Amino acid sequence: MKIIGIDPGYAIVGVGIVEYRNSRFTTLDYGAITTDAGTEFAARLRIIYEDFTQIIEMHKPDAVAIEKLFFTTNQKTAIDVAQARGIILLVASLHNVPCYEYTPLQVKQAVVGYGKAVKTQVQEMTKQLLNLKAVPKPDDVADALAIAICHAHTAPSLMNFKKFEEWK
Repeated sequence: MKIIGIDPGYAIVGVGIVEYRNSRFTTLDYGAITTDAGTEFAARLRIIYEDFTQIIEMHKPDAVAIEKLFFTTNQKTAIDVAQARGIILLVASLHNVPCYEYTPLQVKQAVVGYGKAVKTQVQEMTKQLLNLKAVPKPDDVADALAIAICHAHTAPSLMNFKKFEEWK
């Protein structure tokens, strides 16, 4: 299964692409889609759309795993990130790639085994699971890879649940 993990944002979109076969990970690619602060917001969304379209067309994933938004303070940022996130979901949908959403708690639980793990623990475990020499930078990229790992660890139970639902 080829998975694109996404840590959504409008300045930096973390992207991590992994393949998960026979309980083993292969890191295929990772990086970030970036937009400049002085750029008009609609143009930033267009950049995200165009760049993510290229990534989807190049890698042809089986799934996109994306972090659910969780904001408590800055509502303007939340709305802007939600718009960028919507662009990512749109691109995946236009390419018929299913999307799966995970909370930060679910990602921590799936990667580290502890839902209250700190960021450095998640990053270190991501590095180990993917056999990387260093934790990818910026943090958004490491987070995207962790989200992809979360989906790989969660997808089999999602598939079993769907089979159970069909059987009922």
